[in-house]
Amino acid sequence: MKLARAIHFDESDTRVFHSPARTGEWCISGGFEFSNWTEGDLVGKAKQAFSNGWMGLETFGRSSLVAVAQIEPFEREALAKSLAQHFVSIYGAPSVDAAMGTALEEIDQMIALCEEQPANTLLTVARELTDAGIKESYGMIEPQSAGIEQFAVHGSLDDDPHQH
Repeated sequence: MKLARAIHFDESDTRVFHSPARTGEWCISGGFEFSNWTEGDLVGKAKQAFSNGWMGLETFGRSSLVAVAQIEPFEREALAKSLAQHFVSIYGAPSVDAAMGTALEEIDQMIALCEEQPANTLLTVARELTDAGIKESYGMIEPQSAGIEQFAVHGSLDDDPHQH
């Protein structure tokens, strides 16, 4: 089973979102947060969260990029309970038990999106407000097979200044 974790290559999410997701936390689309939004709500950092933000399942902050990773079934259950509690606390669901079905559905939609992707595939989300509601589309960036030597230059062992 696969889900996706927030990933950050720079500090941009801390500048563009009111509440950035923590690096490594499990994420879902979280489009439900915008279900009652209108064009008037789409300004500044709120617009950025709407337009391109995945929702973290610990902080409920947003991340521009997520990376596909393996998840264990017991983790899915714990995440669903956390999301169900969020539905109670923020959206007025009557109880965690009553919200569990919706929470599992949100997580399972993300699992379905991730399941066919190789580990470390990066995912992006783009949302737009249409007359029919919110339209979400997803982008996939395949994992790179490059070795670390292409990213880190540490010199060669032949250039050791201590050897003469």
